Amino acid sequence: MNISKNQLKLITSLSQKKYRIKHQLFIAEGVKVVEEILDTNYKVHLLFCTEDYTCAVEKKKVIVVSENELKKISKLKTPNKVFAIFEFPAASSLKENGLILALDAINDPGNLGTIIRLCDWFGVTQLVCSLDTVDAFNPKVVQASMGSLTRVSIIYRDLLLYIKATKLPVFIADMEGSNVYTSSLPKEAVLIMGNEANGISDSIRDLVSHKVSIPRFGELQKTESLNVAAASAILISEFKRSSAL
Repeated sequence: MNISKNQLKLITSLSQKKYRIKHQLFIAEGVKVVEEILDTNYKVHLLFCTEDYTCAVEKKKVIVVSENELKKISKLKTPNKVFAIFEFPAASSLKENGLILALDAINDPGNLGTIIRLCDWFGVTQLVCSLDTVDAFNPKVVQASMGSLTRVSIIYRDLLLYIKATKLPVFIADMEGSNVYTSSLPKEAVLIMGNEANGISDSIRDLVSHKVSIPRFGELQKTESLNVAAASAILISEFKRSSAL
């Protein structure tokens, strides 16, 4: 079966945030990612697949296509049997408990997708994103998250207002902060990670008194900073380790 012009137009439009919001739809590709999402309560809008792919999706929503047709719509270098359009999940409410990770203007989709996977791995169930953080339903974020997107509540907020309102202690990652390995870290807190190039914005930095850093052990001390996803993994791990003691 060929992909219709209207279907192709919809798929193309979903590469842009404004159309994802307008249609309340996002795309996912590849057997692993699609099946991870299918195994949740996310609803399928349409599913395009090659003849050798099988799934439990109702037939009227499944469109069997050739490998060449799949290549036309795929964003991957090597398309992998299935391409799906899913409906946005219901909006999550933000709860004031546990360790909450907050992101200040993270721009790179790969970084956000990796951070979502980290949250899933470490049991951080809530991720608060500033309004200028990349969209969690960006196709590159969806692919990088490898299905973890469905197990972490991702909530977009005015980060400044959120920090002012929260009753939880707020920590920021800062090169001048106290050594995270020797710090006393609470079980419940908000940990803020900053922009890839500029770090934490000044307006947020001025509000937060708890600052933690990851010490450099290299002999030359030449490396200026860590990738935000790598730094997030280390800091989340330390918060979780401290709460387990």
